[in-house]
Amino acid sequence: MAMLSITTFTGHSAALSPDAFLAFRAGLRGETLLRDDEGFEGARTIWNGMVDRRPAVIVRCFGAADVIRAVNFAREHELVVSVRSGGHNIAGNAVCEGGMMIDLRPMNSVRVDPATARAWVGPGATLGDLDRETQAFGLVVPTGINSTTGIAGLTLGGGFGWITRKFGLTIDNLSAADVVTADGRFLRASTFENPDLFWAIRGGGGNFGIVTSFEFDLQPLDPEVISGLVIHPFDDAADLLRQYREAVDRAPDELSCWVVMRKAPPLPFIPAEWHGREVLIFAMCYAGDLVAGEAATRQLRSIGRPIADVVGPHRFVDWQAAFDPLLTPGARNYWKSHDFEALPDSLIDVIARAVKTLPGDECEVFIAHLGGRMSQIQSNATAFPARDTHFSMNVHTRWRQDHEDNACIRWAREFFAATEPFATGTAYVNFMPADEGERVERIYGANYRRLAEIKGRYDPHNMFRMNQNIHPAH
Repeated sequence: MAMLSITTFTGHSAALSPDAFLAFRAGLRGETLLRDDEGFEGARTIWNGMVDRRPAVIVRCFGAADVIRAVNFAREHELVVSVRSGGHNIAGNAVCEGGMMIDLRPMNSVRVDPATARAWVGPGATLGDLDRETQAFGLVVPTGINSTTGIAGLTLGGGFGWITRKFGLTIDNLSAADVVTADGRFLRASTFENPDLFWAIRGGGGNFGIVTSFEFDLQPLDPEVISGLVIHPFDDAADLLRQYREAVDRAPDELSCWVVMRKAPPLPFIPAEWHGREVLIFAMCYAGDLVAGEAATRQLRSIGRPIADVVGPHRFVDWQAAFDPLLTPGARNYWKSHDFEALPDSLIDVIARAVKTLPGDECEVFIAHLGGRMSQIQSNATAFPARDTHFSMNVHTRWRQDHEDNACIRWAREFFAATEPFATGTAYVNFMPADEGERVERIYGANYRRLAEIKGRYDPHNMFRMNQNIHPAH
């Protein structure tokens, strides 16, 4: 084996001796992948096709001991480190250039104790892994809306989805976590143990260490829910959004309704003449009794003149995966996001005009309907600050060819700028692209100083910097 050239966190290249690397590898239960090894290309490839980085080594961890060993080795050799769980993050921070990728995907266990309504989840698990286990017992953790998303990244950023209004954010249901910090310590974080670390990992991202196990409190949810889509012509968008705004203001916490605006995909329940034309979609889920769900969704379903209405009883695990076919890996993606307290008429007009100029067939804008239980918790109770957000908008451009990069990114940025006057200033950290580092302090607001102080205690040299980075206070 030749000397291994690897990037340090100072940006320089260092040479690792074969003996040092082989001794490191021999102590792992997991495996390492170098650039010429079979499986390396698949292991480095993540969801966003715009991200094309090549680590010098990928460490596929099988347990906490492997994570500790990898962290210690990286620190001793001052290596650039990235941490991969699901690899779904828009910014692509799961993969570094020339350094060490710590791959947690083999650690994908999920154990449910129905008697105590608690689950222990490995950082490599996806939302689909978790949902299938918990729903076998009529239980659930509120998470996101794509089953292929990794539980670790989603949770560390806050985590919201269809049942957030009823049960709170993912972090509001996190009772404890095991964390490997930059100095190689294995710590338990909870309300009673290392509470400052526990506060920080609930919304502060991967800045403070590597979580090797999550412990969640589970909530009761029958395996069948009222959910589905109501699809409208986009020409009616302004009026539809005004009626939507009024309807969701009166909605019970069990009901969430999101708005998706895009060109209609060729789905079998959409009439063929609408395929490829702009539509507005109400996507809704009622987390409760089916009869009550039918009644609660009635007003939203009565708005306008729908092209199609496929709202009805569905298995929750299937509804959680309903958007997966539109978000498969490999496409090029760029996002911009704002939070809003309300949807005034002038904002609705800006949105309606912009969606008529979508730059591609796979591009979309969605508005997530939040509030409920999430907003009943103080903004400083966890690192996640945006408790007053009623609507979170994600401008999601998605395309296939690199020659389309400039047009799609420019459209997203222009739309983002046009809607900024109506925004609160916060944003969901998991929706932020790689070029928004200067925005981090603003989106955490009053929580940022405390986060920086905690970062300074647990990661003073900023080993964990492949994220929406919080700089350590010294």
